Amino acid sequence: MAEISASAVMELRKMSGQGMMDCKKALQEAGGDVEKAMEILRKKGLATLAKRAERETSNGRVITKSSDDGKTAALVSLCCETDFVAKSEDFIATADLLATYAMACSAEDGVDNLLATAVDGKAFNDVLTDTVSKTGEKTLVGDYARFTLDGPGLIASYIHFNSKVGTMVQIETNDAAVTDADTVKKTAVDIAMHITASKPLALDKDGIDPAAVEKEKAVYADQVKDKPAEIIDKIVDGKMKKFYAENCLLEQPFVKDDSKSVREVLTEAAKQVGGQACIKRFVRFEVG
Repeated sequence: MAEISASAVMELRKMSGQGMMDCKKALQEAGGDVEKAMEILRKKGLATLAKRAERETSNGRVITKSSDDGKTAALVSLCCETDFVAKSEDFIATADLLATYAMACSAEDGVDNLLATAVDGKAFNDVLTDTVSKTGEKTLVGDYARFTLDGPGLIASYIHFNSKVGTMVQIETNDAAVTDADTVKKTAVDIAMHITASKPLALDKDGIDPAAVEKEKAVYADQVKDKPAEIIDKIVDGKMKKFYAENCLLEQPFVKDDSKSVREVLTEAAKQVGGQACIKRFVRFEVG
């Protein structure tokens, strides 16, 4: 067995971020060749992924990152098996790195595109494999979205204190002065926080799956089937209005002031600075 120098172990450890014993074993297997040892460590990660392919990944972190000019932002989740690993330094570092890759990804959505994206010549899929070889747990990218402004507006995000829930909302304004107003910026963040708490299904009723709407109508109709036929439709319509108010972001009562809808709160914030604003889209990701 080749004699492995301490300097070679340290070099491999610096390259891989793995423990000294794992690095020494890989170097011994590679006959002292650092590049071959690095490949051995990567294969170890791939083998772990294959071995644990059926495991649940119900823990992890949601991460967000935006460009310096605020015109592009990404929201992404990284998932693993246990809360212990989710709180480890290696996993947190990988999650933070994932946010950088998310910003470098050319597509607005699609995990496959993100995995193939390279930063400094290294694809995130390879970063993921390296992390798995360190933690010994199945780790994967959960959800991914990337928003880019195509006119006046802003992108606000909010990550819950446990890092397991996060949201991103894109707001359009009629001019840059409205975008830059503190009251509008604060309202945008408040709406992102509202989305985290209230779990809207869609922006408005047009965004809800028609099949889901018909299912709700059928349930409500069954609930009042013993009522006179002439009032059943009115009762169902009333229940559907409540359903939309509970599940459509624009109609939901605002969490900080339930006397107003989210739409009304944003409209008032923009009106205070003499402008207009509307929500274009949002995403909400939750791990677990």
